[in-house]
Parts: sequence; structure tokens; C-alpha cells
Amino acid sequence: METSRLGAVVLAGGASKRMGSDKAALAWNGESMLVRITRVVSERCDPVLVVAPAKSPAYLGLSEQHPGTDRIRWVTDEKPGAGPLAGLARGLAAAADAGREVVFVCATDMPLVSAEMINELLRGLSDADDAAIAVDTQRAHPLAGVYRTRAAGTLADLVQTGERRMVAAVEALRTNRVTLSDPAWLTNVNAPEDLHRLRVH
Repeated sequence: METSRLGAVVLAGGASKRMGSDKAALAWNGESMLVRITRVVSERCDPVLVVAPAKSPAYLGLSEQHPGTDRIRWVTDEKPGAGPLAGLARGLAAAADAGREVVFVCATDMPLVSAEMINELLRGLSDADDAAIAVDTQRAHPLAGVYRTRAAGTLADLVQTGERRMVAAVEALRTNRVTLSDPAWLTNVNAPEDLHRLRVH
């Protein structure tokens, strides 16, 4: 798939309760995690849609610092506290509006994402699949995958029923599970000790 036809959705609306501060703004090798992730992803995807409520720490703290590129856009009409499933549904809908049929999806706390990770997930997406998500020896990772934007309506319907679990997206969609060649790509930062472990390795 050509880069120009692949979009991306980065979910940045979380409360970061375990971290104690906004994860999107955490410094990683001289830039915030959100800026790093969107920079890397934008090398493979266009546009990159950052989904976060307008009143979220990520938007309020980083919108002015964001790299000046038309590839990266904010989607800020998500309801605060709606959760990642609602954010995913909203991001897929926005990507569909931008003319994209397939998007790479990740969270703002995954600083090791790479273009090759995206390529491996794409290779796991068949024409019949709604999504291809990464798995490791412990669990599936719905927020590390590629999704067809046609799934937006299905996920929005789930959200309307009060569903908040990301695993519900996996259950509701035709999903292929992909074991990546480098499991480190799936590393996420939920607490200060996670960030410390990454920095010392």
C-alpha cells in the first residue's frame, strides 16, 4: 500500500493516572513522546490524526509545540473520559472523512513504534479482515494494529451501548492477529518505572 493512502490514528486522550502526569508530554530523547510518535508515524502515514479531547492535557500542552506539518492533524471532539474505544471509533471516522480506507493505530505511550512495525501489520491484513493487530506471548494489543476505516460504524455502535473495553473491538471485528518480529515495538509506558527501564536499556 502506498504511503499516501495509509493514514494513522494516535490516541492521546488518556488520563495517565498511573504515570501521574500527561504521558504525551513526557520527554523522550529530547522530544515529547507524542511528538516522537507522530514524527515517526508520519514518515509512513498521511494524515496522522491525533485524537484527544480539546480539554485534555495532551491537546492543551502540546498543540502549540507540535511539528508544523500538514500531515498531522488534531481530532478534538472526543468526549472527555470516553475511553480508548470511543477514541478509536472517532479516529477511524475522521480518517474515513479524509479519504483513507486503512489506518495504523497506536497509543501515545508507545515510543518504540517504527515504520517496519507498520509494514508487518499491513502484511497481516487480508482483504476480508477489518483489522490486523499485534500479539505477543501474553496478550493481544488492539492499540497496535491496522484497521479498515469501514469499522468505524461498528465501533461507534458499541460505544453507544456503553461498551468501553478495547477487547470488544477485537470481538466485534474480523481480526487477524500478527506476531511481530520485534516485540520491543509494543513497549508501552504506563508508570514512571516503565520509562526508567526504557532509558537504562
